Amino acid sequence: MSELEAPEPLLRAVEELETMPPGDYLRLRHRMKPCHLYDVLVKNSLAWDTRRGEVVECELFIWHLGDGVAEGAARKMAAMLPEWRD
Repeated sequence: MSELEAPEPLLRAVEELETMPPGDYLRLRHRMKPCHLYDVLVKNSLAWDTRRGEVVECELFIWHLGDGVAEGAARKMAAMLPEWRD
């Protein structure tokens, strides 16, 4: 999604998250930190881990709060990337 112009990445992420089954997580890659997405995540009981990407500037790993399977998988993948520091 890194090549998409605003607000397309946000809209696509929200669409994916609405149909994401238990045990899955969304890995979002974007050229910048998607600040407007965080409010949507909070309102929809989603958790995330923001990382510095290797191919693009920012990568988010997003899962449903309380979904231990998805959280474990997402955090395992996220741990391979540097932590995001503002």
